[in-house]
Amino acid sequence: MRHEFTAVVEQDGEWFVAYCPELPGANGQGTTRDAALDSLRAAIEMILDERREEGLRGVPPEAEQLVVTIE
Repeated sequence: MRHEFTAVVEQDGEWFVAYCPELPGANGQGTTRDAALDSLRAAIEMILDERREEGLRGVPPEAEQLVVTIE
């Protein structure tokens, strides 16, 4: 499955900070641009996993669950 998100990266002194405007709360930081992006990727993955789990908690067992791919 493919997901694409916008990453905004800014340098703040010796640190790089990154955030994703489409996903509030998804932020990353690091001493290099790549480290900040890796941190952001991890945050995005964690948020999406948490939201998926939270959203599926109340689904009845007899409900059909399918995967929808957006490309």
